[in-house]
Amino acid sequence: MNYIRILLVEDHFLARMALRSVLTVRNGMQIVATAENGSDAIDRYFEHRPDVTIMDLRLPGMSGFDAIRSIRQRDPDARIVVLTNYDGSEDIYRALRAGATAYLLKDTSGAELVEAVRATHRGSPYIPQSVGTRLAQRIGVEVLTAREQEVLALIVHGCSNREIANSLGIAEKTARIHVSNILGKIGVSDRTQAAIAAIQRGIVHLE
Repeated sequence: MNYIRILLVEDHFLARMALRSVLTVRNGMQIVATAENGSDAIDRYFEHRPDVTIMDLRLPGMSGFDAIRSIRQRDPDARIVVLTNYDGSEDIYRALRAGATAYLLKDTSGAELVEAVRATHRGSPYIPQSVGTRLAQRIGVEVLTAREQEVLALIVHGCSNREIANSLGIAEKTARIHVSNILGKIGVSDRTQAAIAAIQRGIVHLE
């Protein structure tokens, strides 16, 4: 039998064991390697060349986003299923832009995970309706610059314009301009709404 060879990237031991159980009881699937962080995921990928990689996004050290991007840069044919608790529209957008071919939340059923792995192995994208709906919220939204993302993270943490300026080494007037641009881009009227939107959409994560 030709098995679908899977690399499983998940930093929690019990979650890895549960996923191994779900996947290996299905005919035609085999876990060939596991990794607990993004850096190891890259090493294991190029060591084993799996047919499908199942990748969490929240990992110690290098994030799943960066691991996906690194793998796809070196192997554009890599087939990667994201399995995560991150459900923000920005998270979905970033993962797919990095090169993921499927996106599932961790409350998905075992049957849907298996279906996603099989679809990904066939070369078909797999985006459940609920994920697609969230992604649609992201389409058409202006992209924040790297500096604006830094400013938004500081807004989420309650920093004033002066504190933002001091933290980033910029003028307070420049910080105020960044804040104004951010409000316009994400379509909110004040800093509190900006902070809420940033968390809900997955632009900023509270660790």
